[in-house]
Amino acid sequence: MLVEPGLRAIRTCSSFLGSWKLVSSENFESYMKELGVGFATRKFGSLAKPSVIISTNDDIITIKTESSFKNTEISFKLGEEFEEMTADDRKTKVRSIITLDNGSLIHVQKWDGKETTIKRKLVDSKLVVVSSIFFLNPHLSTKCSSMKQKCSLSCWCM
Repeated sequence: MLVEPGLRAIRTCSSFLGSWKLVSSENFESYMKELGVGFATRKFGSLAKPSVIISTNDDIITIKTESSFKNTEISFKLGEEFEEMTADDRKTKVRSIITLDNGSLIHVQKWDGKETTIKRKLVDSKLVVVSSIFFLNPHLSTKCSSMKQKCSLSCWCM
């Protein structure tokens, strides 16, 4: 069930609103390596215990990520593409779109023939984030992925 952008969708995703604190992560450093993130940034990123604040203002959603390592913020309308400066400082233009699908926020980033999907969902009062990276195969017009390129993060509401 894909929910159309607009205020109805904002109300539907209201359960995501609030402050969340990272409590655990799996395979995050491997995921960052597949993104092409440098060694030092991967090490700092793996040690960070960020807080995520999700808020709305009319039909604009803002996701702030704050840690002792780095702070980022994205603001967007559901279903509308936007340019994103990622926390890992990819040296290229990243085009992103975030939609609401079956109660999950689906965040797709595309750049240089690569694509990553960040799925945010609520499970047992926790915000669970699962990220997967795909490489577009120009010869087959398909996406390739492997289990080592997925990571999972769990956050508690504060």
